[in-house]
This record gives sequence, structure tokens and C-alpha cells, in this order.
Amino acid sequence: MTTTSLPDAAWRHRPGFDELCRLLDVEGDSVRLVGGVVRDGLLAIPVSDIDLATIFPPEEVMRRVEAGGMKAVPTGIAHGTITAVLPDHHPVEITTLRRDVSTDGRRATIAYTDDWREDAARRDFTMNALYASPLTGEVHDYFGGLEDLAARQVRFIGDPRARIAEDHLRILRYFRFLARFGALPPDAASYAACVDQANSLMALSRERIADEVMKLLALPDPCAVLDLMIEGGIFLPVLPEISRAGLERLERLMARESAAGLPPSPQLRLAALLPPDAEAAEKVAARLKMSNKARKRIAAALTPPPAHGDARELAFRIGRDGAIDHLLLDADTPVEEVAGLRDWQVPDFPVGGKDLLALGVQPGPAVARLLGAIREKWIAAGFPPREVAQALAAQCVAEAERADQ
Repeated sequence: MTTTSLPDAAWRHRPGFDELCRLLDVEGDSVRLVGGVVRDGLLAIPVSDIDLATIFPPEEVMRRVEAGGMKAVPTGIAHGTITAVLPDHHPVEITTLRRDVSTDGRRATIAYTDDWREDAARRDFTMNALYASPLTGEVHDYFGGLEDLAARQVRFIGDPRARIAEDHLRILRYFRFLARFGALPPDAASYAACVDQANSLMALSRERIADEVMKLLALPDPCAVLDLMIEGGIFLPVLPEISRAGLERLERLMARESAAGLPPSPQLRLAALLPPDAEAAEKVAARLKMSNKARKRIAAALTPPPAHGDARELAFRIGRDGAIDHLLLDADTPVEEVAGLRDWQVPDFPVGGKDLLALGVQPGPAVARLLGAIREKWIAAGFPPREVAQALAAQCVAEAERADQ
């Protein structure tokens, strides 16, 4: 039988990592790498988080880590997780092997176990139930995850309906993983289970739904998977506003993002997916309990902008980021104009009330009125430097004086 091993990588040589594994009896196979770190390592993509699984209960993990002179933080000790902090301050999550005692679709009651397969069985997808020895790199696969990973097949462990019943959020996680790691067409049984149980999403908190949707929209190209979700009615129970018309807008936005050399914005992508109605979109963002900043950005992107000439004028009037959002959504604006805003610093208007008083303007309403006129001339002139702005100011003051004579 061929043994698969995790390729060597820089993260495996972090200062203190080998010592941490030694403290957890890596020689006795009491600790293994698990989940995303194994999956991503096998795919040769960057590893962000290092997760370990161990047979030791959390209190024993705390004792061993601290006895070795390392910091141990009880970040999720009620659920069997502690965080060890390596000497370079990198956190490593260590979770005791678990089995589900009961679940209600939102949370689970767990018990500890020393059975690796039992721990694997409670996970969501086969590609996430892979373990590897930190010592040798040998991969342990209990449910065909290696084969699925090679085939880019996102598949639930065992009965998909049972896995979804344990945690309804797995429906949205399934599509996110499909967009990130999978290939189409999807696993028929997994997709059918998500479609059949889509109504169970209504039992979830809106924050959890928003988190998954935004992670999906942050991926390089989620459109094909979003199309599957719309076709299967996945969004209908929680985000009925998302439709194929919105998907077409999103596809246009993504093409313009790429052409302008701009990174994806999940908030802007959500705005594109929703009907082009600022008030309705803000209500959706509020329903998802998004931050005030995110709500305002989504609503602002769908609010008709003030009258303006070129892209820089709009950026001056509403801010560069807001202008970029508007112009990316506006298919009639040449992408080159949007790209031109990437590194442009919006200038400050270089004329103030003191400048007009120095030119002989009397204090009062005339100052504000003249400043407004000068500002518009300065914008029309293409935001020239202070010397030119001062000349414009003097010209406007002279014209106002002649008009008053």
C-alpha cells in the first residue's frame, strides 16, 4: 500500500514547533496535524493556520505546554481547544479528539475520545478529515479524502443529510469549499442534500450566514457556484434578493475588477448581487447584521452619485474608495478611468477663507460664495497646484468686484 506524505514546507520549521509536538508525545503518535493545514499542504498552497489534534484532554495539554515553557491560552477549552503560542508568537490550535453526543443543527454536545477515526467521522468533508504526523508527514485518511482531493471533489463524510443536520451552516460551507477547491459538476448526493435542506438555513444566526457568504464572495471566481446555488434555491430562505440578474451584474463587476487590477471586495460584490436599490440593499445588510461600515459602503455603492465629469472629479466629491465602487459598477465608465484612481491621492482644496480676506474680500456670506465658485473652477481645471489655485482665486475676486460696481 502506497503511503502519502505531507510535503516539507517552511511552516513545519517554525521555531518551537518541533518542541511543541515533542511535549505532546509525537513519538507515541499522540498528536497529529489536522484539517486545513494538511489539505492545503498537500495542494501546495499557502498554509495560514496550524491545527493539531491530540488524544490528551485539554487540561493535560495545558499542563504539558506550560511545563515546556510555552504559553498556553484556553481559547476554547470548553470545546477541547487550547492555543499554544510559539516563540515567534505564532498561534497553534490544539484540540482534543472528540465525538458528538448530540447536535441541534447549530451547536453540538461533545465528548472526548482517543479514537482518530471517531474524531474524523464528526468532521464535514472528506478533504478536511485528513491527519498527518508532524514527525514523518505520513497522512492518515479514513474516508477517502486523498482521492477526493486529487479529483477536486468536495464530498460530505458519510450521509450528507446527517452531516447537514448536525450543523446547518455546512450547506454554505459546502458551496464555499466547492468554489475554492472543487470542480464541477458537484458530487450529486452532496448537492441534492444541500438543496433539499436549504430551509434549515433559517435556523442559523444571520451573522454566521453573512460570514460564510462574504467568504464565498471573496474567492477569486465564485460565479459558477453561485449559479448552482441560485438554481438550487439555496438563497431563497435567507437571501431571496439574490437572483440571476444579480449574478450577471456580479460577472460584469468581476471582469472590471480584474481589468482595473483591483482586488476583490466582498462588500461590493454583494452590492452587485443585490437589486440596484440602495435602501433595499442596506436593509439586507442590516438583516445580515453586518457592521455599520459595511452597510454604508453597500448602500453608498448603489446610491446615484452626484453630477460629475471624469473619475477624478467624482473621487474628489465623494472620496476615492466610493468613486471606485461606483465606477466599477458602472459598465459605461471605461475601466482605464477606474484604474487611474488606484494610486491617485485626492488633493485638498488649496484655497481658504484667509486667502480671500487677504485679497480684500470683506468677512461675511461672500467668502463662502466665492470659495464655492473658485472650488468649481479649480476642479474644472484639473486640480492644479496652489499657485494656480491662488491665481484662480484672484481672478474670481476681481470678477466679483467688477460685477458689484
